[in-house]
Amino acid sequence: MAARQRNPKVFGVVLAGGAGQRLYPLTRDRAKPAVPFGGDYRLVDFALSNLVNAGYRKIAVLTQYKSHSLDTHLAKTWRMSPLLGSYVSPVPAQMRTGDSWFQGSADAVFQNLNLIRDENPDYICVFGADNLYRMDASQMVDDHIAAGAGVTVAGLRVPIEQASAFGVIEPDASGRITSFREKPADPVGLADDPSQVLASMGNYVFTTEALVDAVTRDADDTTSGRDMGGDIITAMVERGEAHVHDFMRDNDVPGSTDRDRGYWRDVGTIDAYHAAHMDLISVHPVFNLYNLDWPIYTWHDPLPPAKFVFDRDDRRGYAVDSMISSGVVVSGATVRRSVVSPGVRLHSGALIEGSVILHNVDIGRGAVVRNAIIDKNVAVPAGASIGVDEAADRERYAVSDQGIVTIGKGDPVPGPDEG
Repeated sequence: MAARQRNPKVFGVVLAGGAGQRLYPLTRDRAKPAVPFGGDYRLVDFALSNLVNAGYRKIAVLTQYKSHSLDTHLAKTWRMSPLLGSYVSPVPAQMRTGDSWFQGSADAVFQNLNLIRDENPDYICVFGADNLYRMDASQMVDDHIAAGAGVTVAGLRVPIEQASAFGVIEPDASGRITSFREKPADPVGLADDPSQVLASMGNYVFTTEALVDAVTRDADDTTSGRDMGGDIITAMVERGEAHVHDFMRDNDVPGSTDRDRGYWRDVGTIDAYHAAHMDLISVHPVFNLYNLDWPIYTWHDPLPPAKFVFDRDDRRGYAVDSMISSGVVVSGATVRRSVVSPGVRLHSGALIEGSVILHNVDIGRGAVVRNAIIDKNVAVPAGASIGVDEAADRERYAVSDQGIVTIGKGDPVPGPDEG
């Protein structure tokens, strides 16, 4: 009888060192992967859930920039049973190879080759920590093994008109990547649909030997920018070692629907972050948090259920087309098309529309908040207006290109008579 083939050993590496400058002021006090999302979650929870749901439970999270909030979240949330060797471990920059912090995503992996040697995996998933999507990573690994490639790059189909915003993958008929170009001005459409290109999602599966070789070569190249996409993947494409995994065509996540299949969003700007929240509150969500066949895991604070109080014509607490988290009290306030995070207090006569309200915000009586993002622990005085007068908002707060007002964590908000 032939010996049963063992399952491949797969190690997860999550790149979580991004500063997220375009999300300022949400990243003023925290790394981008630690930014709250969808009421209860952090951005890093999506990448970790995709790996864990796929059965990959040995994961190193490489951190660097303002990582305390992220480290705390990982320690509190992502504790897995060590009985079978499962773990999610934050790994800060440690200057293992010299006197510098991580100089880029490729250097972050190079400086932590000791982790790979310790685990001795067959394959390594290197995923970003700050995008929204559901992906069965095991299907991508299977595709990688079948291709016999050094690296497999997850590709997202996007209209060819958007190619200049992405790193674009050009594959041959077998899926081998023949070219990888950053933000090309002259993109080449796909053979099966010339109106589309494959954009890199920033998720990679490597054969271990190929990854070690690639980052070691890169470390010796004084001209390199130390970037996984721009340097490592480009070099491996030139050596004929790269394959593409067509995310929308070939990744079938349990519980997905035609509407949310292949959903991926980069929330790297305030406008994209706000728009992604508006996706959540659709009647038929573009990104469905309620798919329990592929859950997104996070820590839930021990809070009571949300409460809505007062039901008079002049004082009614209600919310429509919205998501309301635990511990929220809607006391005679009105909430429309908004996401309200745990522990928020909304007082009588307050109106919240098209907004994202993060943890423990207090919005006073009669205040108006429209098209805004309010970070944790902000107190909005009674009668204050946010998102009503754009000129006044621009004098006081950060306002995006699309007019989204963002108030940073704990920042003061003037009352109606303070000007």
